[in-house]
Amino acid sequence: MPNFCAAPNCTRKSTQSDLAFFRFPRDPARCQKWVENCRRADLEDKTPDQLNKHYRLCAKHFETSMICRTSPYRTVLRDNAIPTIFDLTSHLNNPHSRHRKRIKELSEDEIRTLKQKKIDETSEQEPKHKEINNSNAQNPSAEEGGEEQDEDILPLTLEEKENKEYLKSLFEILILMGKQNIPLDGHEADEIPEGLFTPDNFQALLECRINSGEEVLRKRFETTAVNTLFCSKTQQKQMLEICESCIREETLREVRDSHFFSIITDDVVDIAGEEHLPVLVRFVDEAHNLREEFVGFLPYEADAEILAVKFHTTITEKWGLNMEYCRGQAYIVSSGFSSKMKVVASRLLEKYPQAIYTLCSSCALNMWLAKSVPVMGVSVALGTIEEVSSFFHRSPQLLLELDNVISVLFQNNEERGKELKEICHSQWTGRHDAFEILVDLLQALVFCLDGINSDTNVRWNNCIAGRAFVLCSAVTDFDFIVTIVVLKNVLSFTRAFGKNLQGQTSDVFFAASSLTAVLHSLNEVMKNTEVYHEFWFEEATNLAAKLDIQMKLPGKFRRAQHSNLESQLTSESYYKETLSVPTVEHIIQELKDIFSEQHLKALKCLSLVPSVMGQLKFNTSEEHHADMYRSDLPNPDTLSAELHCWRIKWKHRGKDIELPSTIYEALHLPDIKFFPNVYALLKVLCILPVMKVENERYENGRKRLKAYLRNTLTDQRSSNLALLNINFDIKHDLDLMVDTYIKLYTSKSELPTDNSETIENT
Repeated sequence: MPNFCAAPNCTRKSTQSDLAFFRFPRDPARCQKWVENCRRADLEDKTPDQLNKHYRLCAKHFETSMICRTSPYRTVLRDNAIPTIFDLTSHLNNPHSRHRKRIKELSEDEIRTLKQKKIDETSEQEPKHKEINNSNAQNPSAEEGGEEQDEDILPLTLEEKENKEYLKSLFEILILMGKQNIPLDGHEADEIPEGLFTPDNFQALLECRINSGEEVLRKRFETTAVNTLFCSKTQQKQMLEICESCIREETLREVRDSHFFSIITDDVVDIAGEEHLPVLVRFVDEAHNLREEFVGFLPYEADAEILAVKFHTTITEKWGLNMEYCRGQAYIVSSGFSSKMKVVASRLLEKYPQAIYTLCSSCALNMWLAKSVPVMGVSVALGTIEEVSSFFHRSPQLLLELDNVISVLFQNNEERGKELKEICHSQWTGRHDAFEILVDLLQALVFCLDGINSDTNVRWNNCIAGRAFVLCSAVTDFDFIVTIVVLKNVLSFTRAFGKNLQGQTSDVFFAASSLTAVLHSLNEVMKNTEVYHEFWFEEATNLAAKLDIQMKLPGKFRRAQHSNLESQLTSESYYKETLSVPTVEHIIQELKDIFSEQHLKALKCLSLVPSVMGQLKFNTSEEHHADMYRSDLPNPDTLSAELHCWRIKWKHRGKDIELPSTIYEALHLPDIKFFPNVYALLKVLCILPVMKVENERYENGRKRLKAYLRNTLTDQRSSNLALLNINFDIKHDLDLMVDTYIKLYTSKSELPTDNSETIENT
């Protein structure tokens, strides 16, 4: 639908103009100022939300200094922009005309003031016009350009209309391909017989629409040379970039409206042979729902400093988010990328101290810590664990085979056997107790993989049997066994703490208080590593003996021993120095980094949630911890009194009223609007990545991202099409896409065959 300008005596609409249209602000004070300046009597009784949703002002009503053009795709207003340029008198020349926009009557003094202002402006501009006329007399081309700017908007010619309809059809095909996850390319070149032309998927859909009777496309097709492509790869790429930007902008507009947000990245993925970081944003929408949405891929850089700069530039300049409103950042990456993303986090913290570096709720603390350990053996072990889990999930028959082996091995403990079977059918590698499960399952995994590999009944094909052999060799390596036993024991100290962080709001609040005890325990382990490692190594050797695995050191170490005959390093001391000590040291430091003083203060503010208040007998001190968010509050001076009223409200509630147990429930209370500071604090706390998304229907971004990566071959992935596929339910404005394309690539859109690629004559 087109947007109409709400200003009096203004008839502009978005379909007839390249001007930007801006929503009324949700901020009550600014919105009131906009309404006052518009002089629209019929707008005065509407709420800021209604005005924001249904009314727009075009860019002609703002001073140039109030408008920022950050990219060709987006024009935004400054945060303090107020419209000041209005025509409030021209309707007086025609008093009998009917006006849809009821203009507030002006007093005689106001009319006189406005007229005098116009006269003054005209007299000021006359010398400027004379200078321009003189320069135009010397430069006729400049005069022509000036006339074009002053001219009223001209109606589109027939040729321009046909061109827009043609481009709209192309955009519709690309959006369809994105939403349905159809790759642009068709058959591989080596699949096509020599001398036969086979169109790619885009060309095939284009021909289908032409054959179904779409006249605009048919007419363009008939005027295109026989030996040229109808729409070149270059043009497809340009149009896809515009589709991606326009659809991303719909999400980012909601993020900007909510002000506060957090940034989250998922693990590095391969997009058509190049590494990319998936980026998601967390924010609370206008319906008070916490959402986590996918906004795009960022090309990964090997150099951490360059990555940090590009990460910041993309978010602020390309996507137009104000990082001053960022309140959290979290990065879920595998061990090889962890240290680099930590550099990104520290660089952002230097510029934006309130963008707290936290854990992400979708990743168990123990798995997150294990992935960050800078020990090669740990990285290899984690990769092996994921590959084993993926192998058995390839088919129900493989899982059934594993179930049978578990039943045999756990005949004397059927309850544990049943529990392990259920765990194997889930995504157990992401659990807090994944390493405990792996140690219990290891014997069953080895026997099952060995059985698949040596099956004489030929129940499994060569591919599965070969893969089972490789995985069996990996899990029966002594280095793997020592690694998982050490990780199991070290991370046992953080298991309960991490589980609480993914629990209810009250669990998260009390977990923050238990961090000191966790660090104390780990420091005790560090002081007595010799003793602890002795027990861990003994457990690993016993497990290896149970599986008839020979105890041996990695080849690199054995070769070093041969070259140094005086070396007295034993297997036990080798693993202590290369595995146990660096793992414990790293986990202690990582916990201190991730749970900074600011992070813990933020978690202490969770005592605002009524159920937590109740557990603390309403004896809470949120104001002290909320100081870090004072600048985010609408009325910071009344915070103390408001918090007192909030406590009294819940302390003296009715007997039949239950205390809200989550931030989500508190944000949806009918009377939350009477506690603006509490609402602002809850909203900021809600978007911290460490807090889980209470309503799963608003966590679609991550789930759809995983589904896209799972269902799409690496060489068929496209960052543009991925965004369209993952955000398939976002409304899109075809007119805006077409207008943007024409503005950026005018010559190409007018002459589509100029940038076409030559193909064989069919």
